[in-house]
Amino acid sequence: MSLSMMGGFLLAVVVGAMVPGATTALVVRRSALHGPAAAVPVIAGVELGLFAWAFATAVGTAALVAVSEAAFLGLKIAGACVLVYLGVQAWRAARKDVVDELPQTAASRGRWRDAGAGLLTNLANPKVAVFTFAFYPQFVAAGPGIVHRTVLLALVQVVVDGSWFLLVAMTVGRIRGLFSRAKVRRVLERVTGTVLVALGLGVLAENG
Repeated sequence: MSLSMMGGFLLAVVVGAMVPGATTALVVRRSALHGPAAAVPVIAGVELGLFAWAFATAVGTAALVAVSEAAFLGLKIAGACVLVYLGVQAWRAARKDVVDELPQTAASRGRWRDAGAGLLTNLANPKVAVFTFAFYPQFVAAGPGIVHRTVLLALVQVVVDGSWFLLVAMTVGRIRGLFSRAKVRRVLERVTGTVLVALGLGVLAENG
């Protein structure tokens, strides 16, 4: 890949990372309520999902999703269900007045749960699938070594995307004290829940 093409790739992934979406809402919510460190599992799950779609593009799985109406419809329904579920969970959390203070074992299970939420949000999002399928072929030529080249570019995107989300988490974490108030926490949960539900319904509403 030429330097100009690599520059174009980096610019595209930086801009893509900065566009708000369901993953941004998850990172902001987690870091605001529990601090930047608590957002790390979410970010790890998000980036794992991103890498999985890039790899799927290389082996042709994303192509099937893009051209198969049945597969695409199934993914849209799965994505909508995941987003709506996460949104409902946020609304349910808004009814609680106490911030979670769990023992170590429960906190560990929470980290796995947060990572899973980030992973599913990306894996069940048809926009990510179709975008990845359309994006990577512009920078990776078909032929021998395509998987290797795509994996390398995917790792670059994961680093850029993850760095942006870490910056978001740290920025939100600096004003975390504001969210120690129960009323503010409830508002945050409701806003996050509304955004996630709206995104989920938007996935279903879009024409394939």
